[in-house]
Amino acid sequence: MPDYDSNWFAPPAPLARVTLRNPQSGATQGYVPMLLDTGADVSLLPQTVVNSLGLTIFSDRQYELVSFDGSTSFAPVVQLELIFLERTFTGQFLTIEQEWGILGRNILNAIRLMLDGPSLTWEQSRNL
Repeated sequence: MPDYDSNWFAPPAPLARVTLRNPQSGATQGYVPMLLDTGADVSLLPQTVVNSLGLTIFSDRQYELVSFDGSTSFAPVVQLELIFLERTFTGQFLTIEQEWGILGRNILNAIRLMLDGPSLTWEQSRNL
């Protein structure tokens, strides 16, 4: 079971490691840290990883992000494949300038997860 992360987050938070793939070149980057955030509408990817994959950033498509404190920013769009728990999600994703990304409900709603806060672990749930 993956652990919660206490280096970046206080209190500790569930962190996954995903693989990102450029669909045109096949270039991949594994072990990309992503916060499991059921409150996020969409998934956000670390800009440095996107740059390393040589992905085209659609500068004419940006989305406004609003944080909990009400501040706003704009996030550019990329097209790629995100691999999480042996499933591939293909589509448009937004990028952010931070060391970890965010897995939002556009991915999490497709997977059954069990977050065990007292044990600071999480896992894919196979129970129906």
